Amino acid sequence: MGGEFRVAVVGATGMVGMAMREILEERDFPVSELRLLASERSRGRRLPFRGEEVEVQVLGEDSFRGVDLALFSAGAEISRRFSPLAAEAGALVVDNSSAFRMEEDVPLVVPEVNPDDAFRHRGIIANPNCSTIQMVLVLKPLHDRSPLRRVVASTYQSVSGTGKDAVEELRGQTADVLREKEAAPRVYPHPIAFNCIPHIDAFFPGGHTREELKMVNETRKIMGIHDLPVCATAVRVPVFISHSESINAEFEEAIDPEEARRILSAAPGVEVEDDPESNLYPLALNAAGKDACYVGRIREDTSCPRALNLWVVCDNLRKGAALNAVQIAELVLET
Repeated sequence: MGGEFRVAVVGATGMVGMAMREILEERDFPVSELRLLASERSRGRRLPFRGEEVEVQVLGEDSFRGVDLALFSAGAEISRRFSPLAAEAGALVVDNSSAFRMEEDVPLVVPEVNPDDAFRHRGIIANPNCSTIQMVLVLKPLHDRSPLRRVVASTYQSVSGTGKDAVEELRGQTADVLREKEAAPRVYPHPIAFNCIPHIDAFFPGGHTREELKMVNETRKIMGIHDLPVCATAVRVPVFISHSESINAEFEEAIDPEEARRILSAAPGVEVEDDPESNLYPLALNAAGKDACYVGRIREDTSCPRALNLWVVCDNLRKGAALNAVQIAELVLET
């Protein structure tokens, strides 16, 4: 398609919305007009873009007139109401919420993994869950070498995945604990400072959380393996930015760790950091603010000759959300 585009960012004052605006500028996305949309409480805020300031407008049903691309990051309820209106107005919608991810006629896309699916859209393309994105980025190149048989993942997810209130809660609770004060939880059911909470989103019958089931179902859809056995445990940890994951992947045939390093070193969007003797492995602190998905601690599973253990770290606000959305737009709009 090419050319320049009138772009709307819905949820522009949230953490992912802020990252979307920054990444549009960093990647020199061809924006002829930027429309920043949020709730009434953000009316009139001014945010920088390409050396100027753009005033935040209140999201409404007529907000998408003339818009070519609408990037949504305002939660599933807002997306369900306004994404169809944006698509009907002629915009390509890339939605970061869970609203449409499992809809049969809505592509769920990671451009490095299943780019062709994006072109089957009918106005709306879903951006996957942050923890799913980083997992499939490393699984797909290995799956292309030897088909996956089973995946077991444990996540260590930063508080920025919940939003600004959670970031402030961790900051405040940390200060309280260091002053020997009680860390009173508001955002989470338990204190997050100096703690790990094995509970992300609502629990379902059987004991799994919604976050864990997202990883199961989204991985199957993105990879196109609808019966792939996937088991996930999602944990919130006292880290501000970047999600970490321990992944155990079983394949049809064994993949030597050194071969896996070569495969992943050549994979788009992936960087290998794997030299334990030099204490080199992916760290949440180092991944924050970066676009790549980092993988290390690549080793054989001593209990299964066809399985590998992997440690994967990614900035959940960037590749886990905003960057992936912008990359989808670049792919489909051929910028």
